Amino acid sequence: MDKSFNAAEAEARIMQEWQAKDCFKAGANAKPGADPFCIMIPPPNVTGVLHVGHAFNNTLQDVLVRWHRMRGFDTLWQPGTDHAGIATQMVVERELAKEGKSRRDMSREDFLSHVWAWKQKSGNTIREQLKRLGASCDWSREAFTMSGAPGAPQGEDGNFHDAVIKVFVDMYNKGFIYRGKRLVNWDPHFETAISDLEVENIDQQGHMWHFKYPLAGGETYTYVEKDAEGNVTLEEERDYISIATTRPETMLGDGAVAVHPDDARYAPIVGKLCEIPVGPKEHRRLIPIITDEYPDPDFGSGAVKITGAHDFNDYGVAKRGDIPCYRLMDEKAHLREDGLPYAEAAAIAQEVANGTRTLSETEADALNLVPDHLRGLERFEARKRVVAEITEEGLAVMTRADDPRLGKAAVKADDEAASHPVPLVEEKLITQPFGDRSKVVIEPMLTDQWFVDTAKIVGPALDAVRDGRTTIMPEQHRKVYFHWLENIEPWTISRQLWWGHQIPVWYGFDLGSHGFTDDEGDGQLDIVEMLRLLSAQTLLKGDERHHAAHDFEAVSNQFADVLAKLPAPLNHAQVIEVEDRHAAAHALAESLAQYNLSEDPTHLVYPVWRDADVLDTWFSSGLWPIGTLGWPEQTPELQRYFPTSVLVSGFDIIFFWVARMMMMQLAVVDEIPFKQVYVHALVRDEKGRKMSKSIGNVLDPLELVDEFGADAVRFTLTAMAAMGRDLKLSKDRVAGYRNFGTKLWNAARFAEMNDCKPVPGFDPAGVTQTVNKWIIGETARARLAHDEALSGFRFNDAANGLYAFVWGRVCDWYLEFAKPLFDSGDAAIIAETRATMAWVIDQCLILMHPTMPFVTEELWGEIAARDTMLIHADWPSYGDELIDPAADAEMTWVLSLIEEVRSVRQQMHVPAGLKVPLLQLQLDADKQAAYDANAMMIERLGRIEELRVISDMPKGAVTVAVEGGTFGLPIADYIDVEQEKERLEKVLGKLAKEIGGLKGRLSNPKFAESAPEEVVQDTRDNLAAREEEEGKIRAALERLSALG
Repeated sequence: MDKSFNAAEAEARIMQEWQAKDCFKAGANAKPGADPFCIMIPPPNVTGVLHVGHAFNNTLQDVLVRWHRMRGFDTLWQPGTDHAGIATQMVVERELAKEGKSRRDMSREDFLSHVWAWKQKSGNTIREQLKRLGASCDWSREAFTMSGAPGAPQGEDGNFHDAVIKVFVDMYNKGFIYRGKRLVNWDPHFETAISDLEVENIDQQGHMWHFKYPLAGGETYTYVEKDAEGNVTLEEERDYISIATTRPETMLGDGAVAVHPDDARYAPIVGKLCEIPVGPKEHRRLIPIITDEYPDPDFGSGAVKITGAHDFNDYGVAKRGDIPCYRLMDEKAHLREDGLPYAEAAAIAQEVANGTRTLSETEADALNLVPDHLRGLERFEARKRVVAEITEEGLAVMTRADDPRLGKAAVKADDEAASHPVPLVEEKLITQPFGDRSKVVIEPMLTDQWFVDTAKIVGPALDAVRDGRTTIMPEQHRKVYFHWLENIEPWTISRQLWWGHQIPVWYGFDLGSHGFTDDEGDGQLDIVEMLRLLSAQTLLKGDERHHAAHDFEAVSNQFADVLAKLPAPLNHAQVIEVEDRHAAAHALAESLAQYNLSEDPTHLVYPVWRDADVLDTWFSSGLWPIGTLGWPEQTPELQRYFPTSVLVSGFDIIFFWVARMMMMQLAVVDEIPFKQVYVHALVRDEKGRKMSKSIGNVLDPLELVDEFGADAVRFTLTAMAAMGRDLKLSKDRVAGYRNFGTKLWNAARFAEMNDCKPVPGFDPAGVTQTVNKWIIGETARARLAHDEALSGFRFNDAANGLYAFVWGRVCDWYLEFAKPLFDSGDAAIIAETRATMAWVIDQCLILMHPTMPFVTEELWGEIAARDTMLIHADWPSYGDELIDPAADAEMTWVLSLIEEVRSVRQQMHVPAGLKVPLLQLQLDADKQAAYDANAMMIERLGRIEELRVISDMPKGAVTVAVEGGTFGLPIADYIDVEQEKERLEKVLGKLAKEIGGLKGRLSNPKFAESAPEEVVQDTRDNLAAREEEEGKIRAALERLSALG
């Protein structure tokens, strides 16, 4: 064997051999009649590269998969990637921009061909990176959430697209999917709605402007403020209500001003009208002052402007108070330029505010209330203009120039200008929503979108967890799951992108609305009635109807059924597909004009157009369990592996992915998608901080693999995977576990050098030597503890148990205990020990393989020629029957004696290479037999010069007490006791300072309240470690003091 394991050379070679022999394929190594075990990989984005979170998540999955595969389960680890709509489109658009091209200058089909080409070239990066980590997925079944979509090249011909489209159509027909207006996170850069998960909330220094909204007709009221005791602190006559806003440009779309119903300051003016202080004075809009529970009387002025189309909280108030939502911006977040002139739009809005007119949601959305001179402005430029106009008109709330709320703009109190009034513009820390990819400020926007009516499908997903069909661990994440689903909102599933599953809905004009009628009721449209259809206004503003279907042929039949019920000649119109609504209006008008000339019904067409939006990627990934197994086809894999066994997921996508998979699978196939969900925590840096490029503390898992090997990275992540606790990862920890792999390698080399080879038919229950019996029992204990831990998803306990066994029992003790047996000269003892050691090393490799697959596979092949690779070796089933009580008791006592001797030597600072006598004061007969049988090992490992039997403990000796006996070490003969006491006193003094500082920090309420939880826990752990160390030092001092 080589002196060391060359991970850089061996890992790629071993992975290639595993794949060449189909070791990862579904069902590989399954025993006849085996139960299925299936894990679905959380599909990484096709644009992704392996980060430490991926490495952690996939390592845990691979440990479970390899363990079950070796146990003979019919195992499938299903791999694949998500098409990642917005991320992929962004990457491809950037690539096109380098060539001077833009998506806007090409057709949808042309752009998608570029995306597919990019995917073929660059979309497999993360697959190869996962392989470097050792992921044993069935790569021959790799899935992709856009496979089978129109335009997909050869090799992407799966049926995932068909599954997605079928589910949409079925849910649409069941009434689970609908189209409506709702406030969404709008990304102006990508011009699409995005999910909450794609929004990054960042605290930034910003401003809050205070403005006056004058009361209608110059009306006044007495404004009174009181302190907590009810004493009047301010009383004045006001002809306005004051509001504060961080987004002045949205004032243009205000529908009301809201105050709390218990706020007595504004009680006199509730129900009255106030004026929005911006826009042409002759067309200023008046809006009502209403009450709602949302405003906080203690925040700002206690009055809140309600802009329902551009604020999530305001939207809720508007819906409760039946306040119109007026949209101000277009897709680029510029102030709108469409619609009626401002004067006409403002007049309509005023009628609404006066209560003389009502608007539908669609009509309110169509009304453009941006003053003409502000139309087309970018939103932040519009903000400057609005602030300037209000301030110039004198409707900004004023304050002293030294008001501390002004922040950096405030002048010093002793400055001459301190008393001068200035506009109140508070400098504040404001939480701003940014697109995580575009990095632009997200705009809450009221838009037409497609929604899943989650209230109709959430019940079964809640019941499945409540009744235990699906279990979620740890418990706190079960509570998170219930919280999300019990408070669920409609799910926005449409995205304004080109890359993705295009929504399978087609629109057409509703020819039965807006006067499209058969006046005479004779079943025929005359020339007048036909001309009515040619009205451009009617076609442009007419209602639409829509149908969902898998393709145009299917949807055209649905429209034809509707047309058949219309008067002649419309019932003969041929359904055709056009690009958009504008093209449809043109085609229909042209068709009607031709018919009026020819009266030939074959000239009539009924144009329909497909929804240009695509489905949210969470919608398609929500079908991952059934879609990857071939549904809607009833494939053997679907019947065999569904429901899947376990889902391993990060806590951050419990709602976005886990809960939605539960809802979707139950809604589509009436079955849970997985039986168990294990939710792991976050990988942080060694100080407990979240890894961030800006901090510079990101650890690249592939760089760690390059430096330390995949096994070390995997074992580190597994050993630190305590349930419910974040990992604190450092390179030092990885380096330490690389040393563990080296220790295992050296143990195998030691066995090889002592001619230890696996013996066919070796019976571990038949050994005779106590040491061999003991290590076989320890092996059985390690197997039982490992399997119990892994069955409960206690990955850290499983890994740390193996570490303690392999390093602590096998390497540190058994290899040493075996040396005298090899030197015994007894051929039977030597042969038994060789066979035992070979068996123990093999068991170490088997037990360690799921966590450290590369080094164990290499050693498995190096040690002996095998019929099968280690990945398909049988997992052991032995247990307590291999534990010999007598051998276990004897060796446990021997170890305890050696450890006590070592502990005293270490505490007393006895030089490691110095041998000292062991004094035996008293020893029970059975323990004497144990000592005599193992004297050579005890004295060599304890650095004992000789054993001396004594009747009294001499002065200067430290007592060593063990079960059934009392020993001593004559320490004073070998060290300077006073000098050692002085050294320990200094150590205690230093520890006392450290402990005092840590206790002071923990007792400080500000620290406990403001410090991150992980920092507080670190401090507690540090204190506990220091106090434990202090206890040991004090014990050593007491022993030294007893020496006289």
